Amino acid sequence: MKQEKYVILDANEAVADVAYRLNEIISIYPITPSSPMAEWADTWSARKRENLWGTVPEVVEMQSEGGAAGALHGALQTGALSTTFTASQGLLLMLPNLLKIVGELTPTVLHIAARTVATHALSIFGDHSDVMAARFTGCSMLAAASVQEAADMAVIAHVFSLESRIPVLHFFDGFRTSHEVNKIHTVNDDSLRQLISAEKIKEHRQRGLTPEHPVLRGTAQNPDVFFQAREAANMYYENAPEIAQQVMAKFAELTGRDYRIFEYYGHAEAERVIVIMGSAAVTVQETVKLLLEQDEKVGVVLVRLYRPFAVKRFVAALPSTVKKIAVLDRTKESGSSGEPLYLDCVAALHEAGKTFFETEVVGGRYGLSSKEFTPAMVKAVFENLTAEISKKHFTIGIHDDISGSSLDFDPEFSIESAGVFRAVFYGLGSDGTVGANKNTIKIIGEKTNNFVQGYFVYDSKKSGSITISHLRFGKQQIRAPYLIEKSNYVGCHQATFLEQRDVLETIISGGTFLLNTHYDVEKVWHSLPRITQEQLIRKKLSFYVIDAEKISKQAGMGRRINTIMQVCFFATCGILPREEAIEAIKDSIHKTYGNKGHSVVDKNIKQLR
Repeated sequence: MKQEKYVILDANEAVADVAYRLNEIISIYPITPSSPMAEWADTWSARKRENLWGTVPEVVEMQSEGGAAGALHGALQTGALSTTFTASQGLLLMLPNLLKIVGELTPTVLHIAARTVATHALSIFGDHSDVMAARFTGCSMLAAASVQEAADMAVIAHVFSLESRIPVLHFFDGFRTSHEVNKIHTVNDDSLRQLISAEKIKEHRQRGLTPEHPVLRGTAQNPDVFFQAREAANMYYENAPEIAQQVMAKFAELTGRDYRIFEYYGHAEAERVIVIMGSAAVTVQETVKLLLEQDEKVGVVLVRLYRPFAVKRFVAALPSTVKKIAVLDRTKESGSSGEPLYLDCVAALHEAGKTFFETEVVGGRYGLSSKEFTPAMVKAVFENLTAEISKKHFTIGIHDDISGSSLDFDPEFSIESAGVFRAVFYGLGSDGTVGANKNTIKIIGEKTNNFVQGYFVYDSKKSGSITISHLRFGKQQIRAPYLIEKSNYVGCHQATFLEQRDVLETIISGGTFLLNTHYDVEKVWHSLPRITQEQLIRKKLSFYVIDAEKISKQAGMGRRINTIMQVCFFATCGILPREEAIEAIKDSIHKTYGNKGHSVVDKNIKQLR
């Protein structure tokens, strides 16, 4: 087993890297939050980066998602290895072509940053409503729960699709996973070559349409044969779960990272179990760890292969002692008797001979449009299962005062580790705060032995609106796909925010507060709102101020205060020696702004002096 190197990436870049190396034609039509995957592929192709076989993939941007799916279908029919990236309405526009690709049993992978489908309103944020709307296509559906999993499942998806001939929708949560920066292992080329079967690629090419070996495909069929032809594909779906698990086993041999299509974590004799998929599975798993220490008999089943749904494997993953199960869906299917994953679990238990008298199953909705899902909410779901009559078809994370579906939870419950440094930064969409914090988390991840996580909350209005950066780092792998609730450090890059929101709400006693303001040390106290003054005193905070805009204007950078605030963070948090931090920032400036010319680079570096 050859150990891969650590890199600091978000899921979009990590997945795009895999897809680029394993394909020859990539058709794209960018849509938020999957756009960076297409952008990375396009950039690499323009730079003539080669794939696993030494050729440069052709990246073709179409005029719509339907066009991208059509180009994908066409490329696959020639025997080429092809892929695309999409989300939300973009995926829905691909459904007609997907049905053809699936019906023809043509291996391919669509990488999806799962996002809300517009209903009463448009939302660019994440949930599973798009991939759930594609269930009927017959695609296999593989869910990733973290940045590391997204990178790994991207590999597994491509290998699995070639082996099974079933197209795969590989999905991970939009923004929450797609844009989270984390320290992960990548899969090296040698491992990819051992995983990808040359024989299966040859078979795929031989099925390509060519005048030299003509075949009849894409016909219209009458009732006498259509039904029979549809049923003829059953064996491929029956074999698929076993193939998927075999691919995961081989992947584990090469990388040391072991996955199961249904993975149970918890007490061996658990009585209460949550079933879930996507990033929230990590939140549940980490909460279960704490509850196990408190002698709670609880557990969680992480769903990775959602389609085909392997009934026997799902039931086998559950502890035999389970009495109550909560199945959590990140989507809402109005008018149905329950959400998709819930219905699949109920049907699986029924087929296995388990009745509701033996195992009670309740369903719940969470996290629509990237609504927060925290350990406190996980605890509330488990507590609901302790009730004599558990609430069915509940919601968690909102207050439903209309239909009364919501569960109450204690917002003070937290599992944040004392060994993790947590920082929150408030900035404007145009002041460079997010870019600086991405560089900061990469510097910490590369220059120290810390694991890192960076997540960035954007307003849908983007430029000129508020951004909130959440940075964590520590000696252990960061597994916290939710916003920081208890911070050691707060940086407020615009003093006006103090009048608009409680920026010190999350900061713990003895923490550090950095404020960008034009008031000097003698006058700044009287410029602060009373609530800020009270918190500074009550929480005994270390308080630093700087006039970053003055320095930025002197350097010719206008409102771009990001580099200055980045230096201030390193100076006040103490994670790196001052000179080493400045050299690392200089290097990141060259990498980030080098393609914009020497003038931009020089102005940014001038801010460091």
